[in-house]
Amino acid sequence: MINFFSKFKIFFYVFNLLLIVLYLFPGSLLGCVFFDNCKVQPQITSDFIISSNHFYAFGLVTILGYLTFLNSEKLKLVLYYLLVISVLLEVFHILIPERSFQWSDLFGNLLGVIVVIFVKNLINKYGITKK
Repeated sequence: MINFFSKFKIFFYVFNLLLIVLYLFPGSLLGCVFFDNCKVQPQITSDFIISSNHFYAFGLVTILGYLTFLNSEKLKLVLYYLLVISVLLEVFHILIPERSFQWSDLFGNLLGVIVVIFVKNLINKYGITKK
């Protein structure tokens, strides 16, 4: 399966582009589609301290980044990119109509990336997948 993603990098790029479009759309594009109300944001699970939707989205894009660039020299660059874009996209909400900057969203973005990096480092260090 990992080989599948490294051959078809298009999955990472398409998901990344979709994430950027969803973030930069004034209002909620998903709310427009599912609820016919662009001011309503669909919620996957309830928020605790961080935004769960943001955590899931950036966790998923980070997993796709790992699977796509696992044996590549570009992996560190992709991880730095994901950390930077997680901050920039939330900061852009200050400028976008119908959107607002929220600390819980920013921490959800960052935590989604950091948790995946941490888990991957644990797997590499302790060889959980090694036989």
